[in-house]
Amino acid sequence: MPPRKKKKPKPPPEVPPLLRVRGLRRRFGDIDVITGLDLEVAAGEAVALTGRNGAGKSTVLRCITGADKPTAGTIELDGVAMDERSPIVRSALAVVMDDMDFFPDLSVVEHLDLFAKAHGIPDAEQIVDDVLHEVGLIPQSGQLPGTLSSGQRRRLALASAFVRPRRLLVLDEPEQRLDAAGLEWLAERLKREKAEGLGVLLASHAAVLVEAVADRVIDIGEIQGHAE
Repeated sequence: MPPRKKKKPKPPPEVPPLLRVRGLRRRFGDIDVITGLDLEVAAGEAVALTGRNGAGKSTVLRCITGADKPTAGTIELDGVAMDERSPIVRSALAVVMDDMDFFPDLSVVEHLDLFAKAHGIPDAEQIVDDVLHEVGLIPQSGQLPGTLSSGQRRRLALASAFVRPRRLLVLDEPEQRLDAAGLEWLAERLKREKAEGLGVLLASHAAVLVEAVADRVIDIGEIQGHAE
């Protein structure tokens, strides 16, 4: 009797990337700002979008985060269609865009306390205190956002992302209005985010930040130029 053939073990199922974008297109009237963009971000990886002003970097981020609606294409988080209304997505996605609004009648520390407690962060007050120290806003913690300088408001926007749960951090030119020391701090912070297994997607004009943080760089202007 011939020996039985051993069954080949099934290959393990493919683990989807943290973020997968396929065929992203955004059209305004007769103008295609983004055409057929593909990108992926894995856990523990940072991907930087670069390119000239007007190339479409912010449009890409707005489509991914649900602030704008793509004309075509798919956007997935962990292999599931991205829906910014989903509690799972809301707990996984932390976003800092250039047009971020603050609660005008809440102080800096009250603003961050609200963010942390609304997301169910354990030891929210301690986390907020730690982040305030890190971003250098302890002296301004009792001020209203409208009284802050532009650089301080940028630090508050970043702090708002760091006091909440997140698996994917999406940043639109986070270096804006930061001085050299602030830029160095941001680079170290984003490298720490990666080391903790988070994905980072950022649009940036700061070569020093991109070089320090990004594992891959996508030149949006170059891609769209080729697409045309």
